[in-house]
Amino acid sequence: MQKVIVCIIGLLLLSSNAWAKPAVEFRDGLQWLNTDKPFTLQELRGKFVLLDFWTYACINCQHIIPDLKELEEKYPEELFVIGVHSAKFTTEKGIEHIRSAILRHDLRHPVINDAELLTWKDYGVSSWPTVVLISPTGAIIFTKSGEGVFEPVDSVLSKNIHKYDNVLNRKPLPFTLERDKEKKDYLRFPGKVLADENHDRLFIADSGNNRVLITDLQGQVLDVIGQLSHGQKDGGFDEAQFFHPQGLALDGQILFIADTENHLVRQADLESRQVTTIAGTGEQVFERDPHGPAIKQGLNSPWDLVVHNGFLYIAMAGAHQIWKIDLKSKEIELHAGSGEENIKDGNLMQAALAQPSGIVSDGRDGLYIADSEISGIRKLSIDPMGAVSTIIGAGLFEFGDIDGNYPKARLQHPVGILFYKDLLWVADTFNNKIKIIDPVNRVARTMAGDGISGMVNGPLLSARFNEPSGITQAKGKFYVADTNNHAVRVIDPQAKTVTSLPITPRDQPLRPKGPVLNVEHFLGEHKTVNALSSSIDNIVFSLSLPEGHKLLEESQGALRLWGKDGTLLGQAVMQGEKTVFPVRQYIDHNKVYLEALVYYCRYGKEAMCLFKDVLFSIEFGKSKDFKDIDIHYAIPMSR
Repeated sequence: MQKVIVCIIGLLLLSSNAWAKPAVEFRDGLQWLNTDKPFTLQELRGKFVLLDFWTYACINCQHIIPDLKELEEKYPEELFVIGVHSAKFTTEKGIEHIRSAILRHDLRHPVINDAELLTWKDYGVSSWPTVVLISPTGAIIFTKSGEGVFEPVDSVLSKNIHKYDNVLNRKPLPFTLERDKEKKDYLRFPGKVLADENHDRLFIADSGNNRVLITDLQGQVLDVIGQLSHGQKDGGFDEAQFFHPQGLALDGQILFIADTENHLVRQADLESRQVTTIAGTGEQVFERDPHGPAIKQGLNSPWDLVVHNGFLYIAMAGAHQIWKIDLKSKEIELHAGSGEENIKDGNLMQAALAQPSGIVSDGRDGLYIADSEISGIRKLSIDPMGAVSTIIGAGLFEFGDIDGNYPKARLQHPVGILFYKDLLWVADTFNNKIKIIDPVNRVARTMAGDGISGMVNGPLLSARFNEPSGITQAKGKFYVADTNNHAVRVIDPQAKTVTSLPITPRDQPLRPKGPVLNVEHFLGEHKTVNALSSSIDNIVFSLSLPEGHKLLEESQGALRLWGKDGTLLGQAVMQGEKTVFPVRQYIDHNKVYLEALVYYCRYGKEAMCLFKDVLFSIEFGKSKDFKDIDIHYAIPMSR
């Protein structure tokens, strides 16, 4: 019998056709998303209305999204679905965060931001997810908590549609979706990142685009695994298909991929460029004691992966467990977790985890997980006779943003985790921060981010992220999958800065061969800058705009670094009026040129947009110390 799991332990409301209570009208003042207008139940009379009470970080809420889509497709004229987003975490209340979740999951129905749980209370809901079905005459005829929504709702609809033939309104009710207004980026909701320092490459789970990118550490795309459209297909890199891939793990020239929404684990052979499935059947299962051939065992939202001593460990977020595959025998088995969603320490099989979404090895005898729903970090023994212990975390509803020692320290739904030099680097996702945790002394401190969601580069503690979900490191720098910013960010602990990694597609070479800049024939403005040092870490470029002007949002400016022979050494996307451009890897010349291309406009409806191309000749000093160089340019008022 299929087991049903809910995100929060609460009263399980069973279906009851006899419970024909009148549905409660939506309150005034609610924020509506994924629609250009609000709806009332009164104007929806004549339709079956399905209310989906959800919160976007809840894995079980994510699991019923395919059921909702299937119901919408089967009953396009009779059924009208409304999502009621009733947040658990503080960050989940933010309207822009909900908007991102709508886009990430491609929802096709209106969503109410029920931030204060008013609609939740009006309908007596007590757990996520819960669905409530309202008849065309405005009565509640069915309610259910937990997963497995399609079959029971479909059964109620198929048996009751004919009873309402005389009142059914089959006319479509058009509205505008968020995706119709979305600005497309090359990256879309990147989930996890993995650096391969030995081969100067970075693997990016471009989750929203259903593919994995392989770039160099400067962001030049080297290869692409998968197509943009989601699907479930093995084969060559150009024909393989994924569905919102997340976790990545590397073993030699084999890249393992957690194909999360397909409920599969795939492997990509980087030499033959072939993708094959090694675990999962493509169907979600609620199994808690897996065993046998991995290829025959159904999975439940595998979210992250790590290879250690011949085993592939899987953070099985949907099952609240850690599973493992013997890479020699290809057999799969449970490693830790009872399946209960909670925070309980103890021996591996009896301990309770809560939506583990990140996993890493310490390279010795331990695993660490980002246990998202209890906002915690847990340690697991590799030894099957070992135990689970809590580093940070206190409970399903205990979260916050507090640095310091356990038990007072708090995180908020962390998803990414990295072990480096005996410390844990954590993507504290809903706090929009990167934190460092000493796992021995159980102390947490903020490394980067001011806690406000946004896209700001610069000094570590004033930088801004937007739900960072993955973190990796190479050559002393840390790469962060900044999910809702559709970007990869770079933390440089030495320079104490956060920058954005410019992702350059294969058809746009980052470093073209041959002289391409002729300084003597440069038509823009030309200035000279003297550096104190012969070695530069970063160029910090800042702008002053004329009064009444702003940067053009649709066209980001660019910084280009040229060698003295006119060869393009590197480039960066301009980040607003201040950009930190890491250049240490390029500087082995006694003279370089920085070109700044700026697009800006006057305010107003009849705004005139302008372009400025400025070249700075950088003359080096004699000091050998690595330093930053500040270049400021004030754009003169146009006439």
